Amino acid sequence: MSPFYQFKAASLNGELISMNDFAGKVVLVVNTASHCGFTPQYAGLEDLYKKYAAQGLVVLGFPCNQFGKQEPGGADEIAQTCHINYGVSFPMFGKVEVNGAAAHPIFRYLKEELPGVLGGRIKWNFTKFLIGRDGKPIKRFAPTTTPGKMEAAIIAAL
Repeated sequence: MSPFYQFKAASLNGELISMNDFAGKVVLVVNTASHCGFTPQYAGLEDLYKKYAAQGLVVLGFPCNQFGKQEPGGADEIAQTCHINYGVSFPMFGKVEVNGAAAHPIFRYLKEELPGVLGGRIKWNFTKFLIGRDGKPIKRFAPTTTPGKMEAAIIAAL
């Protein structure tokens, strides 16, 4: 079993969810923020999710307030931004840290498997990690990479 499937995270409503629930799917893990210049990427992520969910894609959003304090609100405010402003229907999780000693174990693992230009650190909001059906991390995308520019890699993984 892939190490990815051994992790758990609390959903936006506090329910503990095992990544094993997504075994056999192509997973796109994204650290998100509601008040970021990249926040409109929610719409593109939702488009990808709707377009490819039936073929096995799932997008997992992890709000993070570590970059410019751009996710200051609580679960209700995050949910409102995601669902009302962008129509997000993919799973959203509770706020996490992605860098430093308190980084969520999922992000520690993903950064170790797919180091970016900053090595073991995430540069900014909307860094994306594509994980294959086998739970193995495939590719890391920069915050500036729009969801549309990831589509070919997602199709290849499906």
